[in-house]
Amino acid sequence: MARQPGSRATVRAIAAEAGVSIATVSRVMNGQANVAPDTRELVRRAVARLGAPAPARRGTAGGAIYVRCPYVLSDYFGVIVSSIAETLDLYGRRLLLSAGDAARELQVLGDLPGDPGVAGAILVVPPEPEKDLEALRAADFPFVVVDPRTPLPENIASVSAANLTAARNVSAHLVGLGHRRIGVIGGPGDWLASRSRLAGHTSALADAGVLPSPELLRSIEPTADWGYDAACELLDLPLRPTALVAFNDKAAVGALRAAYERRLRVPEDLSITGFDDIDLSRSTVPRLTTVRQPLEEMGRMAVSLLMRLLERHTVDALHVELATQLVLRGSTGPVPGGAPDPAGPGTAA
Repeated sequence: MARQPGSRATVRAIAAEAGVSIATVSRVMNGQANVAPDTRELVRRAVARLGAPAPARRGTAGGAIYVRCPYVLSDYFGVIVSSIAETLDLYGRRLLLSAGDAARELQVLGDLPGDPGVAGAILVVPPEPEKDLEALRAADFPFVVVDPRTPLPENIASVSAANLTAARNVSAHLVGLGHRRIGVIGGPGDWLASRSRLAGHTSALADAGVLPSPELLRSIEPTADWGYDAACELLDLPLRPTALVAFNDKAAVGALRAAYERRLRVPEDLSITGFDDIDLSRSTVPRLTTVRQPLEEMGRMAVSLLMRLLERHTVDALHVELATQLVLRGSTGPVPGGAPDPAGPGTAA
């Protein structure tokens, strides 16, 4: 079926017309040799019928980089995307940005391999299921995932913080202050970062001979309001926790509000920790003990890794985890009633 003049066929439409996979269309469109002649001809005829651009190899020298971050660009996401944009500019690369909550509903990954103007992509916390990312990789399209939501196959490049180690350091700090009954305000249960941080927390407790209690765990959307609700539930338990570890600084701010409403002093009656070290963590009273994520470096590393993929360089480590830093401030203190000497790695800020 011919398309209307001025319309642009997608790689998905070409694949359906030719009766082949999206990956096969991508290989033909990019001039790759590993396609049977008969199959290549099927794709070329479909291209001609649909009026799509003629197959051509994707340029590595000047093609644009598609950056998908389907969230509001504030705090965490804004820092990462700004770093990506600045680094791409150093490489002389044009950026195509898809951002904001509305972008979450867009189904765009399947069309990227067939766009000759796009050289590669950086996907920041992509909401797409693993199968969509695997299909993009099967199409031989270069891309890097920043902070993946789910575990990725070995052949998909990713950059993230060392979440397990970071969370272990936070909880080890609290354990060193004498805390044993520690409430966890975790992120969504299906997020890789949530599971990794919970594993780190559990590890620190195990070193102290403590088994984690399911009643002390809450999984939330990482916002101040959700953090407040979760903290209220934990602090209203018959035997309340003496410390709370929050998934991020925003959730920790919600926990501070819940403590204030219950006239609990922080850190004299209750210790609270955050994660990310965004500006908000330095604006609370007391200031938050938190984990400093290398957000700018995550953006720079994602670009660097993508450039190596575009140039077909050998990459020995496709999954990169960057070190974090525990920042000790005023929101954590000894367990009420006495504590051993503080322990655990960290810096004051």
